[in-house]
Amino acid sequence: MASVDHVSPLGNISVEAFLRDYWQKKPLLIRQAFTDFENPLSADELAGLSLEDEVESRIVLEHGERPWELRRGPFTEDDYRSLPEQDWTLLVQAVDQFVPDVADLMKAFSFLPSWRLDDVMISYATPGGSVGPHYDNYDVFLLQGEGHRRWKLGQRCDAESPLLDNPDLKILSEFEQQEEWVLAPGDMLYIPPGLAHYGIAEDECMTYSIGFRAPSHHEVLVHYTDFLGQHLSEQQRYSDAGQPVPVNPAEIDDAAVDRLREILLEAANDKTALAIWFGRFMTEPRYPELLQPMPQEPGELAQLLSQGYGLVRNPSARLAYRVEGDQVVLFASGEHCVLPASLLPLVQLVCNEDYLDAEHLLQWQTDTEGWTLLEQLLDKGDLLPEGDDEE
Repeated sequence: MASVDHVSPLGNISVEAFLRDYWQKKPLLIRQAFTDFENPLSADELAGLSLEDEVESRIVLEHGERPWELRRGPFTEDDYRSLPEQDWTLLVQAVDQFVPDVADLMKAFSFLPSWRLDDVMISYATPGGSVGPHYDNYDVFLLQGEGHRRWKLGQRCDAESPLLDNPDLKILSEFEQQEEWVLAPGDMLYIPPGLAHYGIAEDECMTYSIGFRAPSHHEVLVHYTDFLGQHLSEQQRYSDAGQPVPVNPAEIDDAAVDRLREILLEAANDKTALAIWFGRFMTEPRYPELLQPMPQEPGELAQLLSQGYGLVRNPSARLAYRVEGDQVVLFASGEHCVLPASLLPLVQLVCNEDYLDAEHLLQWQTDTEGWTLLEQLLDKGDLLPEGDDEE
């Protein structure tokens, strides 16, 4: 298992100083963020994942059929036999959902909201392997797992930054190097959104990219208005009762625009609706097909727990909660339910722990609403009986 500091992997930088001075502002190199790091899986195991249909994987060849050629998985063993000895990179997305020891790495970042965490992508590169100079629109921690990778940091970028003419990859056509470091196993580099970076493998190496969800303003507006639209009646219409006789009938005057603005502001000011939408949106699973309903027979949960077996969170499930007055709202994989505040300890347990032991859960057997919640999460597939996650 990887050696993980569940308090903070920030070295001699305090969490408070990191959030104040670095988070979303400037990069930070942390030597030996994970002391005596033990790689949770080998390059061969990573390649094995890329053969599976349900796993998202890519290979980038700097000198393929065209410069920076992108190939998409799933791959075959023959695909790997045909690759050159150097200058290519394998990227496997959301490895935390398939390898528990990789998921364990995410616990080290508990100083940030868990609903902001996205996934752990792992890249394996041969000497010279790279995906080119680029920038991301989200925060990322780059943890070196094996071998050595040279990281070059460049300029601030945005949507206007010039890119190479490549249909598959957003590679910067201009890179203005500012800093450069070589990372060894256990070293970690934090890169804020919009900062150009360019990683090149010094030797065979593996890098863990811990990424964060950051919805664009476009996504927020489009998805939130869609959510509101599902709950608005067709009877609610634009109204201009009491308006004066228009001087110019074809003119859309300020009064008309102000009436429209009031409609939008009223919707935007509905804090409860906004919070419900945001919780559902931020807990939508990356791969919903990996969350299958598992209807339980009556009494099956009690029998399971009485035998000493606990429950585990489905690796694909995303959970969060919000306290609203005397109620608590639980968000589970894109859905939500409203519960009495008395269930807050249970909700926190479910959201914060990957493993729920039988002893703690049996304490809720006499609480009808709490017990029903556990049964529903089990039925939905957000929670799994102990052992089923290893199938």
